[in-house]
Amino acid sequence: MFESLGRIVYRRRRWVVALALAFVAFAGVWGTGVFGAMTGGGFEDPDSESSLASEVAERELGRAGGDVVVLYSSDELTVDDPAFAAAVEQSLAALPDDVVEESVTFFATGAPQLVSEDRSATYALLTLTGDEDERTEGLELVEDRLSAPGLETQIGGGTTINRDINERVSADIARAEMISLPILAVLLVLIFGSVAAAGLPLAIGVVAILGAFAALRGFSTVADVSIFAVNVVTITGLGLAIDYGLFMVSRFREEIRRQPDTETALARTMATAGRTVAVSGATVAISLAGLLIFPQVFLRSMGFGGMSAVLIAMLAALTLLPALLAMLGPRVDALSVRPWLRRVFHRVPTATTGDHGAWARIAHSVMRRPVVYTVVVTAVLVVLALPFLRVQFGGVDERALPEGTESRVVAETIQADFPPSERGPIAAIVTLADPVDSPAGGAALQGYVEAVAAVPGVDGATVAGAAGDTARVDVAYAGDPLSTEARDLVGEVRSVPAPDGGDVLVGGQTAALEDLLDSLASLLPWMAVFVVATTFVLLFLAFGSLVLPVKAVVMNVLSLGASFGALVWIFQEGNLSGLLDFTPTGFVEATQPILVLAIVFGLSMDYEVFLMSRIREQYDLTGDNTTAVATGLQRTGGIITSAALLLLVVIGAFSLSGITFIKMIGVAMLIAIVVDATVVRILLVPATMRLLGRANWWAPGPLGRLYARYGIRESDGEPVAEVPELVPTR
Repeated sequence: MFESLGRIVYRRRRWVVALALAFVAFAGVWGTGVFGAMTGGGFEDPDSESSLASEVAERELGRAGGDVVVLYSSDELTVDDPAFAAAVEQSLAALPDDVVEESVTFFATGAPQLVSEDRSATYALLTLTGDEDERTEGLELVEDRLSAPGLETQIGGGTTINRDINERVSADIARAEMISLPILAVLLVLIFGSVAAAGLPLAIGVVAILGAFAALRGFSTVADVSIFAVNVVTITGLGLAIDYGLFMVSRFREEIRRQPDTETALARTMATAGRTVAVSGATVAISLAGLLIFPQVFLRSMGFGGMSAVLIAMLAALTLLPALLAMLGPRVDALSVRPWLRRVFHRVPTATTGDHGAWARIAHSVMRRPVVYTVVVTAVLVVLALPFLRVQFGGVDERALPEGTESRVVAETIQADFPPSERGPIAAIVTLADPVDSPAGGAALQGYVEAVAAVPGVDGATVAGAAGDTARVDVAYAGDPLSTEARDLVGEVRSVPAPDGGDVLVGGQTAALEDLLDSLASLLPWMAVFVVATTFVLLFLAFGSLVLPVKAVVMNVLSLGASFGALVWIFQEGNLSGLLDFTPTGFVEATQPILVLAIVFGLSMDYEVFLMSRIREQYDLTGDNTTAVATGLQRTGGIITSAALLLLVVIGAFSLSGITFIKMIGVAMLIAIVVDATVVRILLVPATMRLLGRANWWAPGPLGRLYARYGIRESDGEPVAEVPELVPTR
C-alpha cells in the first residue's frame, strides 16, 4: 500500500503540493482565529460536587464577588481619612453598571477584613457581568478607570490572575518561537548537510501547526478549548515534523543512491520509512487520545490539539514530503554546506553512516555485557524515580505567575497584611425544606452552621447569602487552601449531615481541587489501560512480537519515572528554583504529570518505532538478532539523537516560560527525552534485546500467522552489509 502511495504521489506531485499550499492558506486564515475563541482555566471537573455547588449558587444566589480585587493604599493617609474614602468611592461610582454588577467596600460594609492591620490600605471586591470571556473583556474596559486620585491602585482577583496567565502564555509562545526557530534552522542545515533538505521538516511543521489550529478552531465551535493547547500543538507539531522529516529524508538519500530512478527510490522510501512514520503517528496519537477520557477542558484540549498536530504531521509526511522529494530528486542535497563543514571540522556530520560505524560499535560493546548494562541502567533510572514517592498534588494559584506580577502582588499583600477573610476557601450551598426567612428554615440553617463551625480545623462558619430556600455558608480556614490538611477538611465538612429534608453541596477553591484529584485518580487507570492496550496491538502489528511491546512499555515507564522524580525534586521541593526562576509551592500541579505522561509516552514510542523498525527489517533479512540490533542502531542512532536534539531546542524554549506549570511541562519533557534518546535507546534496548535473543520475536502460531498476513512490516528492503559479529551466540 505504501509503495503504491509513493508512486501515486510521485506522479501527482504538483497536485499534492498545490493542495497542500491551499490547505496552508486556509488554515493560516481561518485556523488562527482559534486564538480569539480560547478560554483560560479549565482545570475543574464539570460534573463534580464543587462544580454543581457553583452552578446552584450562581442560579439561586447570584455570583459571589471577587472577580476583581482592587487594592488601594497610601503612604500618607489611612482608611479613616475622609479623603481616602472619597477617592475610592469616586473611582468605583464611575464604573459602568453593565460591566460591574456589584462592588463591596469597607466604606459601605464596615467589614474589618477589608482593611489592612496598619489601616493604610483597603481593597474592593468587584463582581463582573457575563461569562468568563465577557468578564475578561469587562476587566479590559474598566481597568484604566479604577485608579483613585492620590492613592496607589493595584488590581488582582481571579479574573485578573487568569487574564495575566493567558497573556503570559501567549507572550511566552512568541518568545519561544523567536528563540527556537533560528537555532532549529541552523541545526537542521548542519544535520542534513544542505539547505534544501533542511527546509523539508520545517515545511511539514508549518502544515502540522496551522492544520492543528484549524482543527482546534472547529473543535471550539462545539466545546471549550483551553489556550494552553497552543503549547502542545507547537511542541508536538514541530517536534514530530522534524522526526518524520529526518527519518524520511535519510531513507530517501539511501534509496536514491541504490535505485535506478527517483520514482523507485521514493516508492522504496514510502514502503519502508513511510510505514514506520504511519505506525509512529498512530502510536503517538493513541497516547494523546488518552487525554480525551478526562472531563477537564485543559486536558481534553491538550489531547485534541496534540492528536491533531500529530496526525496532520503524519499525513503531511506521507503526502507533501514525498511530493517535495519527488520534485527535488537528487537535488535534495542542493545548497550543500558539506564543503564548508569539511574545511571547518575536517568531516561531515550525517544522519546515518555505514554499517560499521560508531553506533554499531556501541551496540556490540553493550551486547558483550548485557547483564551489567541492564542492571546498572535500570538501577539508576529507579533511583531517579524515587522522589516521586513523596509527591504531593495541588492546584494553580497566583504563585504560577512570576514574582512581581501585579495580580500576584495583590494576592500576597492581602494574605500578609490583612485579617483572614470570613469567606474562606470552602463554601457549602444549603438547600432547605423551608424558606430561609421562615422560623423552621432559619432554625435548620443555624443548626447546620453550628455543626460546621464545630468541625475540628474549621476557623468559623457564616451565612454569606440567602434567597428563598437556598443559603451559602462560607467556611473559614486560615491555612493554605491547597494543602492536604485543607483538602481533608473538605471531607469532614461534607460528612456533616444536611438539614432535615434539605441538601448540601460543598464547593469552593479547596473542594474544587479535591474533586479534581478524585476525578484524575479514578480515570487515570482507564487512560493507562486504553493507551497500553491499543499501543500493544499496534506494536504487535508492526513487529510481530508479543515480547517487544511489553519491553517498550517497561522502557517508557522507566523514562517517565526518572522525569516524574525530577518533577518532585525540582518543583515540589524547590531545588533549582533560583536557576529556573519559579516559586516552589510544596506540591506538583495535578494535571501536569498526566499531560507529560501522554506526550512523553507517545514520543518515546516514536523513537522505539524508529529503532525497532530497522531492527525488524534487518532481522527479517538475516535472521540474526545481534546483527539486526547493531545494524538497526547504526542506521537510526544518529537520527534519534539528532531528532532528540532538535526537539530539545523546541521544548527548551518553552521551559523558559514565566508560568510555572508550563515551565514544569518543558523541564519534565526535556529530562524524559534526554533519558529516553540516550540511556534507554542506546544502552538499555540493545542490552535487553541481547538477553532475550530470539525470544524478542516470539509470538504464538495463530498470532504469527496474523502478523504474516496483516503486519505492518519493512521486510522487503534490500539487505545491507552485515556488521561483524562480536559475540558467538545469536
